[in-house]
Amino acid sequence: MPVEANFMVGGEAGQGVQSVGAVLAKTLARGGYHVFADQDYESRIRGGHNFFRIRASNMPVAAIKEPLDILVALNQETIDLHRMEVAPGGVVVYDQEKGQPGEGNYLGVPFTRLAQEKAGNRIMANSVAFGAALGLTGYDLDAAANIVRGFFGGDVGEANVTATRAGYDYATENFKGERPLNLKPLGDGKRLLMNGHDAVALGAIAAGCNFMAGYPMTPATPILEYLSTHAKDMDMAVVQTEDEISAINMAIGASFAGARAMTATSGSGFCLMVEGVGLAGITETPVVIVNAQRPGPAVGLPTRTEQGDLLFVLHCHQGDFPRAVLAPASVEDAFWLTIKAFNLADKYQLPVIMLTDHYLATSYITVDGFDLSKVVIDRGETYSPERHGPPQEYKRHKVTGSGISPRAFPGLTEALVVTDSDEHDETGHLIEDARARTEQVEKRLRKLNGLGQETSPPEVYGPPNAETTLVGWGSTWGALRESIDILNRGNGKFNLLHLRELWPFPSEAVNSILQQAKRSYVVESNAAGQLARLIRAETGRLVDGKVLKYDGRPFTPSGIAEQVKEEVYHGAKS
Repeated sequence: MPVEANFMVGGEAGQGVQSVGAVLAKTLARGGYHVFADQDYESRIRGGHNFFRIRASNMPVAAIKEPLDILVALNQETIDLHRMEVAPGGVVVYDQEKGQPGEGNYLGVPFTRLAQEKAGNRIMANSVAFGAALGLTGYDLDAAANIVRGFFGGDVGEANVTATRAGYDYATENFKGERPLNLKPLGDGKRLLMNGHDAVALGAIAAGCNFMAGYPMTPATPILEYLSTHAKDMDMAVVQTEDEISAINMAIGASFAGARAMTATSGSGFCLMVEGVGLAGITETPVVIVNAQRPGPAVGLPTRTEQGDLLFVLHCHQGDFPRAVLAPASVEDAFWLTIKAFNLADKYQLPVIMLTDHYLATSYITVDGFDLSKVVIDRGETYSPERHGPPQEYKRHKVTGSGISPRAFPGLTEALVVTDSDEHDETGHLIEDARARTEQVEKRLRKLNGLGQETSPPEVYGPPNAETTLVGWGSTWGALRESIDILNRGNGKFNLLHLRELWPFPSEAVNSILQQAKRSYVVESNAAGQLARLIRAETGRLVDGKVLKYDGRPFTPSGIAEQVKEEVYHGAKS
């Protein structure tokens, strides 16, 4: 029988909202539940409204679900903003010394007073709140205490356990209504609780990345932080540069010398990297670039989410040169596509751009451990005298049928490696010759033939004979899949076409799938319908409609289903 539990913790920045959310998510994950959690916070160190949502189930989950069973309100603003999101029978747990209850089920708990009296520190009010939420579910307190100890550590951990126990006991003794949930550990959960950018960083390590340069920029910074934390153990050089221009140029330089190199930034930082992308393109230097999208233009909403950079990364260049564009759909995808990005970059000697976003970067989900025996490292065709002739005849940009020239690393063989950011001939020396220019442009573009054959087809979910096909890309995958289930509970016939490898664009596969449906709707987090434009440009097919969201907040399954129903059933009548 399905078990579902939906929590939200809300308050001001500085009240420990993320700590409560993270500990609750870890507790349920360790107890054997499948967990999905996302967080919403403002770009302020203190103040501003933040919240953390947790969904737990005995079945796999990949998106947030409404309504809430328990709302933990650390301030009055959380009650005012979110009380209408609580399900009938749900409970609002609030600080009785800071908030005022409304209509419905409320449990006032003196968070701050209990923290001071029981744990000796009022700052542990958030742990009291965590304990109170658990008390409303009847969850095993000892199991939760072990998570708290590990999360905070040492004497601080024990004090937070005391605060948690105080909140748990208070809720158990004082709540007189019916419990909104009855939860108990399902077993010893062995799954990892991980966010998207932790998975990208792990994927880079598994792929053999040994150089990373970056300038801190939300939401890409956690990749830089994770890799710098583990750099010594992984024999990796991680450099925080003075700006994004330096970051991409250092990564290109390291790659030219033979390293597997990457950089990570967000949209406005990627703007500064564009000239470097062209440098990698003309010198045929592999580099992996993570563009962690957030709403623009300019600074936009730095701590919110959007899919607004698709067309930008496809066309960020002067002239023509190939690149690959990947967009992970999930945490698992983030791991495996990162490895594929490094392999494609090396094999085809070009920049590979990974499009993540704030939602994927900061959302947590339980995943099984990654099977490292499946990791394959492909450094592409590297020069050797036995296969490619004597070193004095080596040509870095030799014209080949595949467009791929044997790659030598400076100083590691007797071959002289020459390249130039001006147009060059096969030997790498700059030229003005029209014939040589044409040869080099066509050589580089021929890489798209092989690259296109390595593009995985889009995923199709739902009945193959669907009347309506929803189309999405990247991090919307979890919400879209569940929206298909919601739409098909009645008499609807809906399916999903979802892309995670966007360039080279899988035109034939997309066109074949879309022509089987009567209607198609693109669902994406931007204002212009960028995927819809790309589909029309590459297939000539105009989709029937768009479901767009550009307020900086992620899609939810029920939200998508409601909008699609409105488009399909009411839009058609009008």
